[in-house]
Amino acid sequence: MGVSGGYQDTDFGNFPEDWDIVPVGDLFTFKNGLNKAKEFFGHGTSIVNYMDVYNHPALRVRMVEGKVDVTSKEQQSYEVLKGDVFFTRTSETVEEIGTAAVMLDDTQSTVFSGFVLRARPSDDALVDEFKAYCFRPRYFRDQVTSRASYTTRALTNGKSLSATMLAKPSRSEQHAIAEALGDVYALLDGLDRLIAKKRDLKTGTMQQLLTGKKRLVGFNGEWEECELGELLDYEQPTKYLVSSTEYSEQYNIPVLTAGKSFLLGMTNETHGIYANVPVIIFDDFTTASKYVDFPFKAKSSAMKMLAKKRKIDNLRILYEIMRTAEFIKSGHKRYWIAEYQRVKVGVPSPSEQAALAQVLSDMESEINFLEAKRKKSYRLKQAMMQELLTGKTRLPFKEAAND
Repeated sequence: MGVSGGYQDTDFGNFPEDWDIVPVGDLFTFKNGLNKAKEFFGHGTSIVNYMDVYNHPALRVRMVEGKVDVTSKEQQSYEVLKGDVFFTRTSETVEEIGTAAVMLDDTQSTVFSGFVLRARPSDDALVDEFKAYCFRPRYFRDQVTSRASYTTRALTNGKSLSATMLAKPSRSEQHAIAEALGDVYALLDGLDRLIAKKRDLKTGTMQQLLTGKKRLVGFNGEWEECELGELLDYEQPTKYLVSSTEYSEQYNIPVLTAGKSFLLGMTNETHGIYANVPVIIFDDFTTASKYVDFPFKAKSSAMKMLAKKRKIDNLRILYEIMRTAEFIKSGHKRYWIAEYQRVKVGVPSPSEQAALAQVLSDMESEINFLEAKRKKSYRLKQAMMQELLTGKTRLPFKEAAND
């Protein structure tokens, strides 16, 4: 099987004694990417850019969506070939610097951006599929980040990456490792697609049910028309506002905003915690809202807490109905008292609300189950990657004659 039982000590960790520890510069030659003015982008030749590399360690032609107008000389000088590896050259954070991706397809008329570095293989020492994973273990990333330079952004270059050491098993073992990790990536990709499909299904189904366009079996009565202000009571956030923005993951109390960011951080402030949950938090200026079922502190004085006025109503269903309401904002002003509370919505009976809440809960439970499975699979992938790419765990493989 070609598996050795011994290990060699290096400055970067212990690796199998039958693996080679080599500088990346022995395997690749580096070149900076193409820089063009903005007016040249959006049409012409496909271009591998920063986000292509950051998002896709195994890069395919179909994933490259950017376009740039290039001359024939630029096309030749900055060409992309199958097996080329690309590293992010600059980043706002050190964690993203030197992220790698390999082009796994034969390409035609494709170049690469100045925000990435092309590493062209000097020989066939590395299997293409293996390149998608071998630059991601902790021992390699630590070298990249420690060698990066810092001004206003983190920077790396071909010289720095060339000096970085890489653990290289035989091609046969590379194939075995790449196949195992590829299976896990395929599982994650399949789960991502399934979760997205389930979310879309939930959105579409609830949009139909919460506007009365589609009814659950057994319900056919007219819905009550009410203003939101007749259904929801509001409270100002003054006594719940956080005093300090010195947040830490070690603290226990969430600090929330009704906007897109939602969770701003965790605070250790124990006074003025809003605990009358569940509740809807509403941004008075943007009309953004969130449903919250855990205690929290508020960040913005523009945020209102909306609680149900009637015991017969289900707050979660009121929240979902409120999100379907049509409302056009006009200028930068506060909306709840002035206008938003007067928005009229249809409200189903308490029994239909309960049935709708059960449908919503069932759909969310299915999505939560899939997301938990995805997190577990991701942790498995991370652990496998560290074990397999450092030789801590060895896979059975057959030695090829050219290894």
